[in-house]
Amino acid sequence: MSISEKIDIRSKSAAVTAATSVSMALLRLQNVHAQDCDVDGGIAGGAGCAAAEGSETELFSDDGVFRRITSVLLFLVGAISVIMLIIGGIRYVISAGDQNQVTAAKNTILYAIIGIVVAFLAFAAVNFVIGQLEA
Repeated sequence: MSISEKIDIRSKSAAVTAATSVSMALLRLQNVHAQDCDVDGGIAGGAGCAAAEGSETELFSDDGVFRRITSVLLFLVGAISVIMLIIGGIRYVISAGDQNQVTAAKNTILYAIIGIVVAFLAFAAVNFVIGQLEA
C-alpha cells in the first residue's frame, strides 16, 4: 500500500469521524415538555413555547441557538477543508512525478479550496438570514 493510498484512507476516516461526531452532537436533544405559554406569533415565539425546560429560548441573538449551531458546523467545514488542503499538498509532494497521483493531488487541493469558499459564502448567507429574522 503506497503512502498516498494510506493518506486517502486516513482522510476518508477523518471525514467519517467528523460526520459521526456532528451527528452525535445533534442527537443530544432534551425531551420537550409542553408548557403553558402565550405565543405572540412568529418563529421565536413558537420555539420559546416548544423549548425544553431550562433550555435556550433565544434563537436569533448573538448567543442564539442558530448562531451557535451554524458557527460549529461552519468551523468543522473550514477545518476539514484546511486539513484536506494540507493532505493535497502532501500528496502533491510525494507523487514523484506520477501523472495520476499529481492529478489526484491537484483535485484534492481544488476541492479543498472550493470547500473553504463555500464555507465563507455559507457564513455570509447565514449571517444575512439571521440578521433579517432579528429585525
